[in-house]
Amino acid sequence: MRSLERWGLVAGAIALVVVLPALNALPPGSPLRVSDFTLNLFGKFLAYAILALGIDLIWGYTGVLSLGHGVFFGLGAYAMGMHLMLEIGTRSVYGNVLPDFMVWNQVKDLPLFWKPFYSVPFTLVAVLVVPALFAYVFGFLTFRSRIRGVYFSIITQALALSTWLLFNRNAMNLGGTNGLSGFKSVFGFTLNSATTQRGLYIATALCLCGAYLLCRWITRSPAGRVLIAIRDSENRVLFSGYSPAAFKLFVFVVSAGLAGLAGALYVPQVGIITPAKIGVLPSIEMIIWVAVGGRGTLLGPVVGALGVNWLQSHLTTNYPDLWLLVLGGLFVAVVLFFPDGVVGTAQKLITRRWRVGSATAGSASQNLTPHPGPLPRGERGA
Repeated sequence: MRSLERWGLVAGAIALVVVLPALNALPPGSPLRVSDFTLNLFGKFLAYAILALGIDLIWGYTGVLSLGHGVFFGLGAYAMGMHLMLEIGTRSVYGNVLPDFMVWNQVKDLPLFWKPFYSVPFTLVAVLVVPALFAYVFGFLTFRSRIRGVYFSIITQALALSTWLLFNRNAMNLGGTNGLSGFKSVFGFTLNSATTQRGLYIATALCLCGAYLLCRWITRSPAGRVLIAIRDSENRVLFSGYSPAAFKLFVFVVSAGLAGLAGALYVPQVGIITPAKIGVLPSIEMIIWVAVGGRGTLLGPVVGALGVNWLQSHLTTNYPDLWLLVLGGLFVAVVLFFPDGVVGTAQKLITRRWRVGSATAGSASQNLTPHPGPLPRGERGA
């Protein structure tokens, strides 16, 4: 089972990293060619999958339900968006080195906190460090106070709402309700180029593979066993001499870093980031991805993020009025009928069938074993 699972994951990684970009590179007339739009759409979905992995780490394995992960996704996205806005330079609508929205708002000088984002290395570090540092401060204050369960979920939801309100203000110099958009290039490469978009997709797929391996390593380490024990019975872990707050803080920071990375990969592929991605509703939708795919499985969040977002893209294109109904139906179906999600339910069914098959084969082998029969008269005991 383990070897079959491993080879399946390797095949999936090869399909995402190698096969799909190769099909996109085929000539336009080829019947097997994957269009630029489809590749770009899958790149966005893979960025969502990285975010879902981080949520699964904190919720599926540790039992801490966070309804504010849109904040960390947005911090990483805005960090990348600020660098891309500065790369526009004088190619903007007004021909000013300042971003267009600052010209509209009559800002005379570039704000101080924008200037470090001219640097590519600083930006690459910031997309991970900024959300992780914010999560560390927030998590330290909440976990140290032993806030857990539904109370933690409510606080993170309030965090998402307050951050959304803050980023909507023009005084923040982050574009207000319109956010950041109009990017021309990314790290010196033309953003509208098919080659650049293919490279962004490959980078996202590689980051997803790396994020999966990181989460797999964490969950299978001794620390991962403590995380599962915290999920099952936090008081028992506390009485065993461990500090649940420290472990929860660690996994919360890692989860926030993965969310920031996902946001940074999302922005250049979609071309815009607004406060709408930070609010309460997106954060709840992220939870639905993980729940539908199967929390506590690692593979489930990836399947859920890809499947739910593909379904959203299809329905909003063809049947725009049905999407919210389908989303609510998915959530109700997960809660009532398959709480383990698609992957978790499939794993249970396969395991049960494998055990039944092994038991049947074992009993059949016992029935086929010839009975020795009665011993000859001379060999019987007295």
